[in-house]
Amino acid sequence: MAQVEATTERIIAADAETVFDALADYKEVRGKVLTGHFSEYEVREGGDGEGTLVHWKLQATSKRIRDCLLEVTEPGGTSHAGGYGGGQLIEKDRNSSMVTTWTVTPAGEGKSKAVVTTVWNGAGGIGGFFEKTFAPKGLARIYDELLQNLATEVEK
Repeated sequence: MAQVEATTERIIAADAETVFDALADYKEVRGKVLTGHFSEYEVREGGDGEGTLVHWKLQATSKRIRDCLLEVTEPGGTSHAGGYGGGQLIEKDRNSSMVTTWTVTPAGEGKSKAVVTTVWNGAGGIGGFFEKTFAPKGLARIYDELLQNLATEVEK
C-alpha cells in the first residue's frame, strides 16, 4: 500500500486568526463552506476545534463515497486568541487511514495562507496505481472549492 497525498492552498484576504477560527467552527461555519461533495454533515461532539467529533460522507466520484468520522485535534494546543502566528487543525478519520491537516499562517497585511493536505494509505496493485494517479487531483479540486467558499465566508 502506497501513501496517497493531496494538497491545496489559497491566499485569503482575511487575517490568519479569522480564517483559523472559521475553519475550527464546526458548529456554524464548516457546514456552510463544504461543497456539494459532502453530505450527512453532523457535529457529534464539541464543535470548536480541539475535541470535536464530526461526521460526513465525501463523494469524490460518482462511485466513490467515503463515510468519515473525524476526530479534530490542534497540535500544541494553539490558542485561537492574541498574537496569532498561525495554527493547525488535524482531522483523523476513525473509519480509515485518512488524515487531513489544515494549516493557516499569516501572509502579509490582512491576508493569510490556508493549506490543506490529506494523506491516506492507498490500495495496492493496478487500483492503487489509478488511485495514486487520479485521486489527489480530484480531492485537490474539492478542497480548492471548499477554500474558495471559506474565502467568500470570511472576506464578507
